[in-house]
Amino acid sequence: MKAQIDPIEYSTSPRVTDSDLNQLFARSWDGHRQRAFGPILSRSLAYLCAFDNAQLIGFVNISWDGGAHAFILDTTVAPEYRRRGIGTELVRRAAQVARDARVEWLHVDYEPHLRDFYCACGFRETEAGLLRL
Repeated sequence: MKAQIDPIEYSTSPRVTDSDLNQLFARSWDGHRQRAFGPILSRSLAYLCAFDNAQLIGFVNISWDGGAHAFILDTTVAPEYRRRGIGTELVRRAAQVARDARVEWLHVDYEPHLRDFYCACGFRETEAGLLRL
């Protein structure tokens, strides 16, 4: 019996519209507010997208300081595609992009319910501070 091949395609920094990203975020996160992603992505080291038949179904952004530190932001997978390894693959690929750029430390902040996900991706817990502005 043949194993079913997942048709998900991954791409690094593809052309993606604000509309595509806002639709994905609105489906994925309660309370999402429409925003312009162009200014954010133009300052990123890279971003990764997952597509199913050209439909955007996953995203992660790699922000960085231009040196040793990069940050995983906005890891998002459409609800109907979760628990299939897509988020893990996006984070794995993001880590490789950062590694290839000679980034030394890859950071991520997450809510407690995402601890197991990020630990499974290889992150370890650390103390950090946060100031809401």
